Amino acid sequence: MTQAPNAAPCRFSSLLIANRGEIACRIIATARRMGLRTIAVYSEADRDSLHVSMADEAVLIGPPAARDSYLRIDRVIGAALASGAEAIHPGYGFLSENVDFAKACAEAGLIFIGPPVAAIEAMGSKSAAKALMASSGVPLVPGYHGSEQDIATLARAADSCGYPVLVKASAGGGGKGMRIADSAAQLPEAVAAA
Repeated sequence: MTQAPNAAPCRFSSLLIANRGEIACRIIATARRMGLRTIAVYSEADRDSLHVSMADEAVLIGPPAARDSYLRIDRVIGAALASGAEAIHPGYGFLSENVDFAKACAEAGLIFIGPPVAAIEAMGSKSAAKALMASSGVPLVPGYHGSEQDIATLARAADSCGYPVLVKASAGGGGKGMRIADSAAQLPEAVAAA
C-alpha cells in the first residue's frame, strides 16, 4: 500500500483495531487513507459486521460477550501477533483506558495508539488527576479534593464552595458515583449514595 499525500509518516505499516462497530470503521477508513494494512478483531456475534468486511484481515477473538472477547487482553494481543500487526488502536471504551492493556502492548513489542502508560495511570484516579492538573496550573472547578472524607470535613468544604454541589466518587466511572446536593441537608445522603 502507498501512503496518502500529506499524511504524517508512520513508524509502522499495519494496525490492529481492538474495537468494533462505528469506531472500528472510522479507524479503518483513516488507516487506509494513511496507507496502513488494517486488522479487525471480532466476536462470534460480530462475524458479519461491517468493520470485519472493511479490514484487510479479521481475527476471531472469542464468543459474543465482550468480557470473553473484546476485553480479553490476551486474545487481542494474540490476534495482533498472529496477524503481524505492528500497532494497536483501542478505539474508545473497551481497553482504551486500560493501563494493563497498554503495558501488554509494550511488552509484546506493539505500538499502543493512545496515551503513554504513565498518563493512563495518572488519570486513572480522579483525585490524583485533579491534583496533577492543579499542580500544572490547569483551572479547576472549585471543590474539595483532600484525603479527609468524613462528613464534617465534606460539609465544611461544601459550605465554602456554596450549594448546589456535585459529590463525585474518586473511583468508578460512567457517572454512577455522582450525586447532587442542593443543600446541606441533602449532603449526607448524596455522599452515602456516591
